[in-house]
Amino acid sequence: MHESKSPITIDLATPLNITSGCNIKNRLFKSAMSEQLASASHDPSQELINLYSIWANGGTGLLVTGNVMVSRDALGEPKNVVLDKDSDLALFKQWAKQGQEQQAQLWMQLNHPGKQTPNFLTEEPVAPSAIPLGKQLQSSFNTPRALSEDEILAIVEQFAYAASKAKQCGFSGVQIHGAHGYLVSQFLSPHHNRREDKWGGSLDNRVRFVREVYKAIRREVGEQFPIGIKLNSADFQKGGFSEDDSMQVIQLLQQDGINLIEISGGNYESPSMMGSKAKQSTITREAYFLDFAEKAKKQLSVPLVVTGGFRSSKAMQAALQSGATDMIGLARPLAVYPDVSHSLIADADFVIKLKPLTTGWSTLDFIAMLSITWYEHQLAFLGNGKKAKPNFSTWISVIKTFKDIGVHSFKRRRA
Repeated sequence: MHESKSPITIDLATPLNITSGCNIKNRLFKSAMSEQLASASHDPSQELINLYSIWANGGTGLLVTGNVMVSRDALGEPKNVVLDKDSDLALFKQWAKQGQEQQAQLWMQLNHPGKQTPNFLTEEPVAPSAIPLGKQLQSSFNTPRALSEDEILAIVEQFAYAASKAKQCGFSGVQIHGAHGYLVSQFLSPHHNRREDKWGGSLDNRVRFVREVYKAIRREVGEQFPIGIKLNSADFQKGGFSEDDSMQVIQLLQQDGINLIEISGGNYESPSMMGSKAKQSTITREAYFLDFAEKAKKQLSVPLVVTGGFRSSKAMQAALQSGATDMIGLARPLAVYPDVSHSLIADADFVIKLKPLTTGWSTLDFIAMLSITWYEHQLAFLGNGKKAKPNFSTWISVIKTFKDIGVHSFKRRRA
């Protein structure tokens, strides 16, 4: 009698092989967050290194850093880490070592903000085209200057240089930030990229920048070093990067050899990555971009990560078992409960509970960017050797934000 094989059960504890040299111990993925913990010279601070040691020991399989800028002349925020020719590599080596304790993987997210750099940091930002951000942001972000082709090629090489140094310092992979309205995302969007040369116009031209970035990195790091990308499912903006565009881009990147794709969405002008205007069906399933991921998986063999909204072991397990995603992306829960991955794996009924964040004054919440800065304060607590404070006062958080950054608190911040 023929014995049928049982289907393979994938759960949160199941390892995932990315390349021959990269095996992730479980399916939990720490997505990038804004840490704001760089030193004055934009190197990793001891607080940042401490934070990643805590996460590495917290049970998460793959940790992705907050965005590391490839040029100190192009910052998205005041305390961004930068990896370029002026960086102190000894500090990056320490970061890589402590962020990979307990067999955790640590990948560096590489980014260039393009025009999403506030005017108190950059007087003349650059972008594919000289298109300003939306009216609600124009008081905080200056209209960009269109990049020349030589400048585009120079930025491609900055990504490649940073990746080569990340590998040299011991990071186990890199992720290109191609989402949330930063420079790679700007090139992909027909709204933001209105060039008439080979870098704009058709999708084949708009995708050229990210493909050249990927290929330049691959030349530097070799075939077995993992390269991932964080990519929008869509910008959710009229005339912007669409789901059809995204589907074609991820297929092209798969052909090029990308190793892991994290699905997100939105930008500063339409912050869908924050759960803005989520449908009830999305809220029920907990994941903001799971519907798109299900469509993408039908076209792809490369592993996918879905980040945004997951709060329970059951929903995470259901997403994995359905085949819609290969890893579960977490961000904010890890800022408050850095060892939550242990609980998610151990308890099939575990639910993460996060405090609703409001002072009761929506305008004040917006000005202080409370939904971001409150979590940054949690990261600072952890980095300074303290415990996170799940019940930390929103009012104290707002006051601390204004005190720490002063007038800069009124500027729109990274999501």
